[in-house]
Formats: sequence, structure tokens, C-alpha cells
Amino acid sequence: MDALSVLLQEVHLIETKYHRLNGCGDWSYSFSRKDTIMFYLVLSGSFCIDLGHEVRQANTGDTIMIANATQHVSYALHHNGDNAKPLDDLLTIDDSDILQLNSGDVNNACLILIECQYDKQMIRPLLSVLPSMLPELGVKSDGRFGVMDVEVKLLALESEHQRMGKTAVINHWASIMMIECLRTYIESLPEATDSWLQAMKDPYLAKALAAMHDAPNNNWTIHRLAEVAGMSRSSFAQRFKDVVGMPPLTYLIDYRLRLAARYLRLQQNSISRISELVGYASDSTFSQAFKRVYGVSPKAYRQRYRHKLIS
Repeated sequence: MDALSVLLQEVHLIETKYHRLNGCGDWSYSFSRKDTIMFYLVLSGSFCIDLGHEVRQANTGDTIMIANATQHVSYALHHNGDNAKPLDDLLTIDDSDILQLNSGDVNNACLILIECQYDKQMIRPLLSVLPSMLPELGVKSDGRFGVMDVEVKLLALESEHQRMGKTAVINHWASIMMIECLRTYIESLPEATDSWLQAMKDPYLAKALAAMHDAPNNNWTIHRLAEVAGMSRSSFAQRFKDVVGMPPLTYLIDYRLRLAARYLRLQQNSISRISELVGYASDSTFSQAFKRVYGVSPKAYRQRYRHKLIS
């Protein structure tokens, strides 16, 4: 399995919501969310998305992922987006399946906005190196994004009808869109980019990353990881640090503890079992390592989230 596929195994989008919007005339709205990944699917027309520090025009066929922004303003072309009303207020007023933005006979933009909550701890390293808005993925003449085009059309059809399993379908499609946006972004990174995502493209480091994520409980050493990568020990250690920004075992420990935190939040395994799953030889060693990073013991961390579930 390739490195990105293994990395995304523990990235879960949850509580997916979608809004189908039609814009007429000089429409605009503001949208504010925390810890949310958003996708725009442009079914027809064009409009602008303003993140405050960046403005992007979106056109028919584009799919745009907003990964690192708590709020943005969307508005019709030739409109500056001033005095935009919160989208939540507009949704409260109009509870129909399709929200009409402004009045008029002709739509200048038809779009679907999808918002997804996510596990903050597991996706944090990924979001930290992504731009606020990933490049739009329009359908190219060479058919490279033909799969995404099909997904957009299917999602548009799904949003028009009330059928059983609708939320589950949209949630799965949101995950597919995220993967497509991510791999297109990673593939487009120039060689000189200062981002650990470059390791996903590296023919040697990608093997080591995939191995660590696929089997975090293995007794990994620099020597064993170098063998997986097909490099000498010293060359691998230096290359990993240069590209990823930290030594291999530091990266592994960070991943193990983030994975352990997720298991603790899920409340499905004993602390001893979680210790085994993330590669610690004893509960005490695991507890000490976890407390150094999270400030509390695994037991206290689990109880904190158990109370949240009960409340």
C-alpha cells in the first residue's frame, strides 16, 4: 500500500453536512466554522471565495477544498462581498433542499457546499502543511480528473433526492474528494518545496512512512527502517530529517501517541491493549511517554472524553 493511503487510514471525516445553493444577481454570504474541512463543488456558473488573505474564483466543474480556514465569504462575480450575511441565518430562513441566494430569474452560480468535522489529533500534521485553500480541480482536456467529474455529477444527483443512506453516501464521497484533492496537491509540489509531504513522493522515504503507519507496534529501529527504504542507515536518517523535519523515531513516537490518543477517545480498548497496539513494551513506559506529550495520564485522558460522551 502506498504512503498516502496508509496515512489516510486514520483520518476520518464525520458529521458531514451539505448545502445546495443557487445564486442570483449580486449574492453573497459568510460562513464560519471551527475544526471543519469544507468542499465546494461548482455545478455551473462562477463565483469568488474570499478567505481574507486570498481570493479565488471558482468556475463550473471545479472542486475546491478549504482545509485551513475558520471563515470565508463567497459572493457573485463583480460583487465585493460586503455586508455578507451568515449562511446559517439564510438557512434558518429557508429550510428547502435548495437555498436560493438572492432573487432573480437566472442563476449565475449553482454549487454544493460540504462541511466535515474531523479527528483533530490525527489530521493535525497534515493540515499544518496544507494551504488554506487547495487548488481547484476542474475537468481537464486530457481527462485526468474524469473520475472527480463523475463523483461531482453523482453527488449532485444524490443531493436532489431524499433516499435511505443519503448521509452515509455523501460522507464517503467527501472522503474521496479529500483524497483526490490531497494527491493532486502532493503531485504538483515542486521538488524544492519545504514540506514533509515531499516524503510521500520520495521513492525511498515513502516506503518507510508506509511501514511505520501500517505497523506502528513493530519494534522499529533506524536500521530496520533504512532496510525498508533500501538505503544505508546514515543516508536514510539524514534524508528523513531533511525532508520530514524530524528524525525517523521522533516521527514514529509522535504518530504512536496520536494514535493512542484516538484509541483512548474511542473508549473501545483497555489501556494495556492500546499500549500494545502502539508499540510500547509496558503500560508504565506508555503512560510516561503519553503524559510527557498530553500532560495527563492515559487513564485521565480517557476519563475526560468519557465524561464528554455521557454529557
